[in-house]
This record gives sequence, C-alpha cells and structure tokens, in this order.
Amino acid sequence: MTKQEFEDKCVSFSIKINKLRKYLREQQHEYNNSDQIQRSGTSIGANYCEACDAESTADFVHKLGIVQKEAHETIYWLKVLYGSELITKEQYEDLMGDVKELYRTITNSLKSAKSKITNDK
Repeated sequence: MTKQEFEDKCVSFSIKINKLRKYLREQQHEYNNSDQIQRSGTSIGANYCEACDAESTADFVHKLGIVQKEAHETIYWLKVLYGSELITKEQYEDLMGDVKELYRTITNSLKSAKSKITNDK
C-alpha cells in the first residue's frame, strides 16, 4: 500500500468515526464513549501525517508508535461500544475490519522502520 493509499484509508476511517460519534450522540444519547472513540479514531490519520514529516527514521518510528497505540485504543473502544450494545454488529464489524487493516499496515511499517535503524548501525 502506498503512503497516499494509507492516508486515504485513514481519512475514510476518520469520516466513519465522526459519523459514528454523531450517531451515538443523536440516537443513543451517549457522550463519554463517543468522545473517546472520536479522539482515538481520528488521531490515527492525524498522527500518521505527522509521522510522514518526521525529521529522522528514529522520529518516524516514535511517531508511528503513537499511531499504532491510537489504533489499538480505537479497537478497545469499539469492543466497549459493541459490548454495551451501543452499536450494531454490522457497525462493529465494518469499523473493526477497517481499524484492524490500519493496525496491520502500521505494525508492518513500524517493523520495517525499526529494522532499518538496526541495519544502519
């Protein structure tokens, strides 16, 4: 996956998360969890953009690690929302599929970047 394709997937995911937040607030009258997932879910793409402008490979690895943590946190909040019956199975599976794809891609990029640091020494 190219950098642009990954960024596009992050934007698409952020839009879905924003729509989920709107749904949770309007239909479920749920505010706390909706704010949490909105912050972590949209942070994936924002932090990825920041990582792409890293000053060094080490800086890239550090920032990409933050992206990975945000994706993992989003997975957690999706599980909480689904377990609390605040989202449907379809919503859960759709968003979980997206975030797991992002997480796998981030993890692979992180491994590759860490390997580059090790090989450069």
